[in-house]
Amino acid sequence: MASLLACSFHAWSADTAPTPSSSKSVTEILQPARNAIKAGNYEKAVELLAEVDQKNSADWHNLMGYSLRKKAAPNLTEAEKYYIAALNLDANHRGALEYYGELLLLKNDLAGAEKLLARLDKACRFGCEEFRDLKESVQKYKAKKP
Repeated sequence: MASLLACSFHAWSADTAPTPSSSKSVTEILQPARNAIKAGNYEKAVELLAEVDQKNSADWHNLMGYSLRKKAAPNLTEAEKYYIAALNLDANHRGALEYYGELLLLKNDLAGAEKLLARLDKACRFGCEEFRDLKESVQKYKAKKP
């Protein structure tokens, strides 16, 4: 047992210091992609997100889905997969609920968007921007349909 602990300690003590990127929070890691999104450069955002590969983060999946949906040649099928992954990691992720609802409206799935709106209403107990935005998108969608 003592030799096992000694080996473990030796391996740990020989480890190098963490690289700067590994000591950053997910929020910091995702900031360059968020900046690209704010600038409307969704292709760059997809590139940056692919580079940091934070598949255990609902925020990462949500941003990837959003970027794929908003780029010049949208990829709704892939975007949907990322929104679903985000919601599998965090069932109440407000951004993913809103954006997935908007994607469903693009696919003419009003019932699906309304289900996400109901989930968002529960996730935003006292109201939130994401709920208001999706509700407005649903209302606009309904106004366009006969």
